[in-house]
Amino acid sequence: MRSSRLLQILLLLQTRRQLTARELAEELEVSLRTIYRDVEALAAAGVPVYADQGRAGGYRLVDGYRTKLTGLNEGEAAALFLVGMPGPAAALGLTEQTSSAELKLLAALAPDQRDRAGRLKNRFHLDMPAWYRDAEESPYLSAVASAVMEDRRIKVLYRRWEAPREVERTLEPYGLVLKNGTWYVVAAAPGGVRTYRVSNILQLAPTDETFTRPDGFDLAKRWQEHLDRFESERLTGEALIRLSPRLVASLADLSATLLLKAIADTDAQPAADGSITVAVPIESVPNAATQLIRFGSSLEVLEPAELRAELKRLAESVAALY
Repeated sequence: MRSSRLLQILLLLQTRRQLTARELAEELEVSLRTIYRDVEALAAAGVPVYADQGRAGGYRLVDGYRTKLTGLNEGEAAALFLVGMPGPAAALGLTEQTSSAELKLLAALAPDQRDRAGRLKNRFHLDMPAWYRDAEESPYLSAVASAVMEDRRIKVLYRRWEAPREVERTLEPYGLVLKNGTWYVVAAAPGGVRTYRVSNILQLAPTDETFTRPDGFDLAKRWQEHLDRFESERLTGEALIRLSPRLVASLADLSATLLLKAIADTDAQPAADGSITVAVPIESVPNAATQLIRFGSSLEVLEPAELRAELKRLAESVAALY
């Protein structure tokens, strides 16, 4: 147990350069006293670790010191290959680097671990895009990725939803996020830190200007905040709907996640005829109508009246056409 923790401390210092005793204790979920003892043990074993004093201080390794990739157990080796994403790596222009890293990892493994890792690689595959849609083409993705890695500003012509549709922006790209086959860049602009869809970049010009990213910027946390804000701003209305027993039984197959979530959140129970009445959040009346009309007579909107009227109008226009 302690040897595993010592290795974790060593790898943390190697990857993050400097950490305080408190940060190490929180990361490893141990006491400060334990961290002090472990760091002393590393130093006694010949690891060149030292402490910088002062408010900005912390534990560091001597510059240039690196440990080799050794000691992987079977589960760890398997996990490393399971997180591989050849598609996104190729989109970022990292195919060669990914292959090289994979070969180095294989070389560091024992023969039995190497065989198992190879089997896992050929038996599990990650397909990012959702059903019924292809991954978006993003011709400037590689250029954006380079700017992210080098902390360089980029000038872009960007297509947005509101007028004016095409706008020029100078961005400081902090990070890239891949969601369901679509790439987004989280970047700072004069208006603040925002999220931009990479496929909506119409033109891109790299610059020689560098920027300094904020201390402690957490891409995953920022992305989750963006998702939460997007949902709260998008779903501002509510509709009361009744689902037929047949529709309730087939919701999972229809990928109707919004309806399934509404049922689960409210713990709605079936009526005597098997139907379920539930309130669902909606973005707007027109948007909700186009989303709900696909369920036909298996779904009835009870409220609001405006949504009932819009569904009736859509149904009558389709009937008139055919």
